[in-house]
Amino acid sequence: MLRGGRHLVTDEEPLVPGIDVTKPSVARIYDYWLGGKDNFAVDRERGGQMAELNPSLPRLVRDNRRFLCAAAALAARDGVGQFLDLGAGLPANPAVHEAVRTVNPAARVCYVDNDPAAALHAAVLLADGDGLAAVEADLTDPGAVLARPDVRSVIDLAQPVGIILGAVLHFLSSDAAARLCAAYLSRAARGSWLIVSTGHYEDKELADRLQQAATHARFFNHDAAAVASWLAGLEVVPPGVCGANQWVAGTGGVPSGRSAYPLVAAAVKTGD
Repeated sequence: MLRGGRHLVTDEEPLVPGIDVTKPSVARIYDYWLGGKDNFAVDRERGGQMAELNPSLPRLVRDNRRFLCAAAALAARDGVGQFLDLGAGLPANPAVHEAVRTVNPAARVCYVDNDPAAALHAAVLLADGDGLAAVEADLTDPGAVLARPDVRSVIDLAQPVGIILGAVLHFLSSDAAARLCAAYLSRAARGSWLIVSTGHYEDKELADRLQQAATHARFFNHDAAAVASWLAGLEVVPPGVCGANQWVAGTGGVPSGRSAYPLVAAAVKTGD
């Protein structure tokens, strides 16, 4: 929402140049599931179709949000003073900078997304003040992202950084996700954190039906072994690879009786 109560996207008048209101957007569908207002009819239709197949999807994205903020706050308590939120999407409550600044009021955050509406919305709402930035960029090109002056104005790669890849790696194969995580961490200082989450489906038939409905994007149903492979060479933060709620509670494991949930982990770079 813009100051004065006006939203950045409306069905009647898109306020971001170049937005295609005929095609659903991953960022805007997530916004819809989180109860946000910055989505179009096409996003609500696609998001509604997917939620009909899996009514727990809105809860899944809320659980994921809770984990991301908890993990980022823990990294801040560990001394990390800057965060790179890759695939940040549309602003959610709480935002990462709000979560980490409860620990360190001087923490810096750069939000990155390839969706122009998400990047502009973040620039208007989130990147308002010292130590904050919002950038429209392709997270799958780490070299280009980290070379941008607007990113480097906030992120100092000589210091530990919290690298957040929340609910985006299920759009990549496991091998591609592993390469992406390694590429970012190879450029990060010792003491940096990697925070990851991915949607996981115990019910494989449900996952197949959702993929058929989600024609706007392909997703991969990664398991715990895949997530663990993304953390290769890092020190895994307890309770390890587990469900989002179980990570936040510190118990580990996965939820019983749920066909879908966020599979999450955090890890620290201890070597050079």
